[in-house]
Amino acid sequence: MTRTFSGEWTGANHRCMEAALAALRARLERRAGEEPVGEEADRLIEAESARMERPPALGSLAAAFGLSPFEANLLLLCAGVELDGALAVACGRAQGLDRPAPPTFSLALAVLPEAHWSALAPDAPLRRFRLLEVGDGETLVSSPLRIDERVLHALAGAPTMDARLCALLRPAAAPEALPPSHVEIAERVAALWNGRGPWPVAHLSSPTPNASEAVAAAAAARLGLRLYVLRAEDVPADASDQEALTRLWVRESILSGAALLLDAGDGFEASASAFVDRTGGVLMTAGLAPLPTRRPSTRFDVPVPTAAEARNLWREALGDGAAAMNGQVDALASQFRLDPVTIRAISASRLSLDTVWDACRARTRPRLEGLAERVESAAGWDDLVLPEGQTAVLREIAAHVRNRRRVYDEWGFAARGGRGLGISALFAGPSGTGKTMASEVIANALRLDLYRIDLSAVVSKYIGETEKNLRKVFDAADQGAAILLFDEADALFGKRSEVKDSHDRYANIEVSYLLQRMEAYRGLAILTTNRKEALDTAFLRRIRFVVTFPFPDAAQRAAIWRRAFPAETPTEGLEADRLARLNVAGGNIRNIALNAAFLAADAEEPVRMPHLLRAARSECAKIEKAPSEAEIGGWA
Repeated sequence: MTRTFSGEWTGANHRCMEAALAALRARLERRAGEEPVGEEADRLIEAESARMERPPALGSLAAAFGLSPFEANLLLLCAGVELDGALAVACGRAQGLDRPAPPTFSLALAVLPEAHWSALAPDAPLRRFRLLEVGDGETLVSSPLRIDERVLHALAGAPTMDARLCALLRPAAAPEALPPSHVEIAERVAALWNGRGPWPVAHLSSPTPNASEAVAAAAAARLGLRLYVLRAEDVPADASDQEALTRLWVRESILSGAALLLDAGDGFEASASAFVDRTGGVLMTAGLAPLPTRRPSTRFDVPVPTAAEARNLWREALGDGAAAMNGQVDALASQFRLDPVTIRAISASRLSLDTVWDACRARTRPRLEGLAERVESAAGWDDLVLPEGQTAVLREIAAHVRNRRRVYDEWGFAARGGRGLGISALFAGPSGTGKTMASEVIANALRLDLYRIDLSAVVSKYIGETEKNLRKVFDAADQGAAILLFDEADALFGKRSEVKDSHDRYANIEVSYLLQRMEAYRGLAILTTNRKEALDTAFLRRIRFVVTFPFPDAAQRAAIWRRAFPAETPTEGLEADRLARLNVAGGNIRNIALNAAFLAADAEEPVRMPHLLRAARSECAKIEKAPSEAEIGGWA
């Protein structure tokens, strides 16, 4: 998980350690520590060091942590008792014991050259970076000293990450390739850390977490560092635990040459903000907004790859499979706003275009699943019974969604600004006239997911929460350009009121915020209402399409009745023209047909007119309508 070394270096490092430990053992055996180290050991260490591709581990570690010669020898002494049994015995004898014993600070002061008391101060490197642990003893100088296991492995040339960090940190490999826009951001991020510290925090904000992580890994690689990712929710809230984590990470970053990405996700963790304040070194954060911190911070927005970049990413990832898709790769690049990591993951499966398309839809669903209800339907254009004008507008809506990337990006409309690029439609009409079904038909025609927004979960009485919930919905939907359905939208998007108190002011802010997001959202947002007159006129001006769903006439009702039963349903003697006399909407017709099917199934008969009569009476009672004889006469 950390730096690796060649076998030649490892062998030379081992020989240097043996020679240095032999010199320490001689000092302990002499006990007084006044005689010089044997020249043979010095020559061996010097000769081996000259041939090594990099300095011995002890020298590198001492330089990295700023250890004095005394502190380095003390660290080596503690390592020696773990690695060399003879040295542990000599250490015990030097303290007047007839058994192996760990060293103490008192022994080190007496035996090692250039000794100084400050080496064991709490803020000195040995204890501040937890290179050594002080055991229990009567006094500080008589307490046993022990080297930390992670540091011992580093000195032995076999580095491995501290087990306490392994449970919290995840390594992130540098990406194989990045789009040019992301490469440029990675270079700017890496440039932050030129020269000596203290260095600012780089905050990466992106619609997709993978994009931020890939840019962070690329920036770290440019500095010769390995990136690790820590989730903000995994940062301990307890101050002492957080301090321990901070010291462990700072030590690890020095030992292994590593950078850290703190992933804050969509939320804010106070403990994560405190962790940023305490942690030095190369640190990046990722999330929708920067964490509050006392450290200098620079924000970098990591956008979704452009249409041209997405096409190149798909073609590179698919390889020969791109040609087999007959140029339909453009449709993938146009519809889905995916990061390079996700594109490569989907392409690795070598699926057909249809399967790749469905895989893209599946990858973009998780962020929306907890915010809205996905609507499943198989309705098609033939299932709609509407006047020709309304049907034409619905097909035009689908055409706008299908070609929006070409018009906006390739034909330059987006370069003029983001306002007015949102595709929005208002479906107005009485209940049951087909507004929701029309949304399902468009979604199926475009092979996109349709999500119904639960207004009760979006609207909040707490100030700012409604806008926050709407932001989450639109940000999550934008990745796959899902179709958003705001049912009974007048409940949320009603007329803005005269400001009489703070509640009115914030209610108007909510409407204004929604208008802005509707204009910026490049997917399709559909709003349905039974009361068009209740909607804010400023809101209506920003709607691109307004479709009025009329109450069906007799001919349309007959057409709906003919489509009401699946082909598999057994029917007998049904008269669509006679059924169409009942003056109800299409939604009611579908309810009557379904209820009649259950009545027929229970009687083990085909669906007949008497079954429909019973079901119609129940449906009319539900909607408080008294059917006339002219409407239902002759059904029995």
